[in-house]
Amino acid sequence: MLPIRTGQPQVPAGLSAILSSANRFRDPVYPGHNGTVRPFLLSLAVTACAAAQTQADAAKFLESAETRLLKLANAAGRAGWIQSTYITSDTEALAADTNEALINLGKELARTAAGYDKVQLPADMRRKMNLLKNSLIVVTPSNPAESTELTRLMTGMEGAYGRGKYCRDNPADKGQCLDITRIERILAESRDPRELLDVWQGWHSIARPLRNDYSRFVELANKGARQMGFADSGAMWRAKYDMPPDAFARELDRLWEQVRPLYVSLHAYVRGRLRARYGDAVVPAGGPIPAHLLGNLWQQSWENVEDLVAPAGGGSGYDLTKILRERKYDETEMVRGAERFFTSLGFEQLPKTFWDRSLFRKPADRDVVCHASAWDVDNDLDLRIKMCIQITAEEFAVIHHELGHNIYQRAYRKQPFLFRDSANDGFHEAVGDTIALSVTPEYLVKIGLLDKAPDASRDIGLLMGRALEKVAFLPFGLLIDQWRWKVFAGEIKPDRYNASWWELKRKYQGVAPAGERGETEFDPAAKYHVSANVPYTRYFLAHVLQFQFHRALARAAGCTGPLHRCSIYADKEAGRRLAAMLEMGASRPWQDALQALTGSRQMDATAMLDYFAPLKAWLDEQNKGNPVGW
Repeated sequence: MLPIRTGQPQVPAGLSAILSSANRFRDPVYPGHNGTVRPFLLSLAVTACAAAQTQADAAKFLESAETRLLKLANAAGRAGWIQSTYITSDTEALAADTNEALINLGKELARTAAGYDKVQLPADMRRKMNLLKNSLIVVTPSNPAESTELTRLMTGMEGAYGRGKYCRDNPADKGQCLDITRIERILAESRDPRELLDVWQGWHSIARPLRNDYSRFVELANKGARQMGFADSGAMWRAKYDMPPDAFARELDRLWEQVRPLYVSLHAYVRGRLRARYGDAVVPAGGPIPAHLLGNLWQQSWENVEDLVAPAGGGSGYDLTKILRERKYDETEMVRGAERFFTSLGFEQLPKTFWDRSLFRKPADRDVVCHASAWDVDNDLDLRIKMCIQITAEEFAVIHHELGHNIYQRAYRKQPFLFRDSANDGFHEAVGDTIALSVTPEYLVKIGLLDKAPDASRDIGLLMGRALEKVAFLPFGLLIDQWRWKVFAGEIKPDRYNASWWELKRKYQGVAPAGERGETEFDPAAKYHVSANVPYTRYFLAHVLQFQFHRALARAAGCTGPLHRCSIYADKEAGRRLAAMLEMGASRPWQDALQALTGSRQMDATAMLDYFAPLKAWLDEQNKGNPVGW
């Protein structure tokens, strides 16, 4: 299927992946978190079909559907790879054409699948029918001209994001323009608030031209969704989680309320430390944190300001970025190191084609989408990652994350095509991040990057570093789709796109821009997942699930120490249990997959609270007498 992005984009396998995988994920959540099928890649819907059907007819239909989808998904995967690694008007047009064909096939199959709603079918066939109907990301309108317009809008917005550069209006810069990689480096390393504000505003300026395109995209996408029987495109997205859409929304609220107190404590502490550094005139005592000061374009992770907020006496006790550079790690060795983690658990090495066809470095001669993503190009063994790798500790963890997608994709490759996907899209993200949680000091000792692990006195520093990445992300993981669902539903009109974006960022994240961000701006599209239409709730789910997975696997590995010090590296029993869940793919409801690994059928954020319990107690002590909240 197409790519799976994280950290922000990527691609899973299977229909849902295809549909969903039409997007590459990476983000988490990482400034770059990714995998899944291009968002536009598919939208399936449910409409009535009057003809009487039999179980034999259903079997024949599903066999044909899987054959046709596999062929077209592979074509879209190859076109998508070329479009992301050779950005031109021609490659964008080719990707748009294959995506449109895949979407149209999805609509056709969804309508037919709906005709079997009243036919008694075995459980596996019924699940395939439901996946055909519910694995929706985008539905093109029935009008051919509008269908073509929508797919070209989507590829055009993603391409514009990939080409985005900020050219400073400063003679001293000699017309030099900054791409996102350089801007992210400045935000991570500079401590000059004026420079930080300049590049933050500069990157957000690349999204201004997308505002009208996005408004038209919403109009056309909603038209297609309504023709398929959904209220709007957001309602389609919420229909794929093996539970009623309203129940799923309540589940998100429940999980957020479990973890919100931990976030609020971290926010108050970080705000106080930034205020100590930049002064009262820049950082308020009790309000939201200025958006340009948190080391990340979107404030989704705060680990780049760790040097400003680390506990007295230092942070983790070691600098992995410095170690990697001193050991002369290059881009390929960064990936090899992550691969060795998986082989230690009993997984096979990645195929030779992975190393021949992946993109690890930003080419000097062309534009590419640098956002990290994992790809399953042929829904079999043509696995790849696309990532402009930097030699940093953060990127080392991201690579472990991306390979988690590839390992998942390979594990379910023997399932029928419609089941070649994760149990739900949050699982795909969570698997890679679960592995990254095992990148502990003890693990670094085992692979020779540390001589010895820091003692327990460094635990608060270790937890602080991880909280700046994981806990800081939680509200951001919610608000992107909160904004989009409201846009799709018409609750947020185009004339309030930007104002509503910042209202939600203030509500959930407690951050605000330095100065007015009026409606001439379009700040949401300065985030890849918005301009490329990649659903984002999966990343919030992944941040909850990864700790639940980690706790279960650590117990399987016999780890009895603090959860944040447990690593499953080289533990074959943990690897066996993980492989058993991965091989299920999407063949069973996600509750079954969760139970197979953790013993529970309910997502549970208490594992995250267990993991960060020592830090939460420490933060509350530090915050005594200071404002908490915003």
